[in-house]
Amino acid sequence: MCTYECISTILLVGTDHCTFNSTQKAFGIDDFRKIPNGVNGIEERMHLVWDTMVASGKISVTDYVRITSTECARIFNIYPKKGAILPGSDADIIILNPNSSFQISSNSHHSRSDTNVYEGWIGKGKVEITIAGGRIVWENNELKVKRGSGKYIKMPPFSYVFDGIEKADASYISSLRAPVNRFKGMQ
Repeated sequence: MCTYECISTILLVGTDHCTFNSTQKAFGIDDFRKIPNGVNGIEERMHLVWDTMVASGKISVTDYVRITSTECARIFNIYPKKGAILPGSDADIIILNPNSSFQISSNSHHSRSDTNVYEGWIGKGKVEITIAGGRIVWENNELKVKRGSGKYIKMPPFSYVFDGIEKADASYISSLRAPVNRFKGMQ
């Protein structure tokens, strides 16, 4: 079983939200290799992390912000433009009521799917308001945006995650017993 020490080393929590409906998932009914890979998660992520990690006492509220926002922005190399509440930043802000409860259901989620991998999950901690670009975009369980109102955020390549990769790669290559030659390109 993972202890608090193990959990406190979590760098970030994200989702590769890729959902399919039950008809699409049924393609693999006779061969599991044909089941489309992916599940929902983007809408449920903040609630589930609060419920399973903060409400249970496994991480602090500060760690919640770090693993759901700050570190994600750092990995994508857009911190502190995103992932921070600082002058000049453009953080999306949630107002989460820790005493409010939620229940996940495919009948009420916003994905175009008739299934939800978290169907029936009941938990504590509900996002009640989301503010993006200085506007309330989520309130009273209602999305309040206009189509096309989003902004593309250019992400520069090579965040801090890549620092030291060449050094680690060189160290690994030099540890091999056989000579390895790498070519940087045609000359």
